[in-house]
Amino acid sequence: MKYVSATEAVQVVRSGDRVYVHAAAATPVILTQALTERAEELRGVEMCHIHTEGPAPYADPKYIENFHVNSFFIGKNVRHTIAAGNGSYTPVFLSEIPQLFRKGILPLDVVFIQVSPPDLHGYCSLGVSVEATVAAIECARIVIAQVNSFMPRTFGDGVIHSSKIDYGVVHNNPIFASATLPISEVENRIGEHVAGLVDDKSTLQMGIGSIPNAVLSKLTSHKGLGLHTEMFSDGVIDLIENGVITCENKGVIKGRVVSTFLIGSERLYRFVDNNPFIEMKEVSYVNDTSVIRRNPKMIAINSAIEVDVTGQVCADSIGSKMYSGVGGQMDFIRGASLSQGGKAIIALPSVTAKGENKIVPFLKHGAGVVTTRSHIQYVVTEYGIADLYGKTLLQRVKAMAEIAHPNHRESILKSYFDQVK
Repeated sequence: MKYVSATEAVQVVRSGDRVYVHAAAATPVILTQALTERAEELRGVEMCHIHTEGPAPYADPKYIENFHVNSFFIGKNVRHTIAAGNGSYTPVFLSEIPQLFRKGILPLDVVFIQVSPPDLHGYCSLGVSVEATVAAIECARIVIAQVNSFMPRTFGDGVIHSSKIDYGVVHNNPIFASATLPISEVENRIGEHVAGLVDDKSTLQMGIGSIPNAVLSKLTSHKGLGLHTEMFSDGVIDLIENGVITCENKGVIKGRVVSTFLIGSERLYRFVDNNPFIEMKEVSYVNDTSVIRRNPKMIAINSAIEVDVTGQVCADSIGSKMYSGVGGQMDFIRGASLSQGGKAIIALPSVTAKGENKIVPFLKHGAGVVTTRSHIQYVVTEYGIADLYGKTLLQRVKAMAEIAHPNHRESILKSYFDQVK
C-alpha cells in the first residue's frame, strides 16, 4: 500500500471507469469528495454502490455529464438522481451483487473502501461493512482505501492484507453514527405482536429502525436466541450482554453473531471492535437462502411501503417512483420460510404519518412487488397479526382487513370486492 493524499489517489480514475463505493457507515467520503473535485476532467464515470451514508457530492445533477449513479439499493443521498436523470437503479438481490463483479457482468475499474490501520501483520479490517466489497476488491483494477483509526476491527471476511490495497489515504475521523430514535406507541404495539411470534432458541434477522428496536425491547425474557442478519444496530447490544442472544442454538456459525454490515451509535462501534462474538461475512453468504434456512426457528422481520390484501408486498417504490430497492428481503423471507420452525414476518404501521393506508386493496400503479403473495407468511400491524400462509385469497382479504386501521377497513373491503366482481 502506497500512502498518498486523497487528491493524488483519485487521479487513477479515468473517464468511462466504473467505481464501486464501500457502503453504509463505511462510506469513504474523503475519497468521493476528492473525486468530485476532479469532475470537470472526467466524463461518464459510473459510481455504483448500495446504500451509502454521508454526502454524495458526485450525485449532484449538475455533474450529469461527469458521473452517473448506479444504485443497487437507493439511499436518501442519491434518491433524487432517478428523476434527475443522472442516476438509475439496478434491481438485484443483495446476495447476488458479488456475482455481478465476479462474473464480469459489471467489470470494476476502481473500488473506494475505508479500513482500519494495518495491524502488526499488515492486515486491515473493512470494519462495519463487508457486503459486496470483498468481491469488489478482488475484481477491481485499482483499490484505494481511506485508512481510519476510528474504523472498528471486526472478524470474518472483511480482513484484508495491506498488500491488496494500491493506495492508502490516512484520514482519521469518526465514522457515520446514527442516533436511536424513540419508539412510538404504534411501534410499541407492533413490537409486542412480533415478539409474540418469537420462540425461545430462535435465530433473528432484522434491520435498523424503531420497529426492530421495539421488537428487541420485548425479548428480554427470551432464552437462547441467535442472530443471523443482513445488518443490525444498537438494539441487540443489551440482549447480548444480558445473555438473551447467545447464538448457541444456531445452525450455521454457532456461537457467533453473523452479519454483513451494521449502522449505529459509537457505543455499537465500540462493542464490535475486536469482538470475536461478531462475525462479519460477505453478503453472498449471509443472505444465501440455503445458508439462512439451516438455522432452525429462523425469524425474518422486514418492513414494507404497502401490502395489498392478497399479500403482495411493495418495499422498493412508491407507485412507479423508486424509493429504495429489493435489498435482502426476499433472501430472508424465503430462507426463514424454509427453516424448520421458521417464520417470515412483514411488520408495518397500518397507516403512514399522513394517514394514508399501508394495507391497501391494490398496490399503487407501477408499484414493485418485492415479496410475492405466494411467499408471504405473517403480516403484522399495530392492530394484530394476519397469518396468510395456506390461506385462500378470500381468507387473506378478510384477515388483512382486520389488521388495517379501523377507520378504513370497510372502504378497503368495498374497493377490493367492487374491482374483483
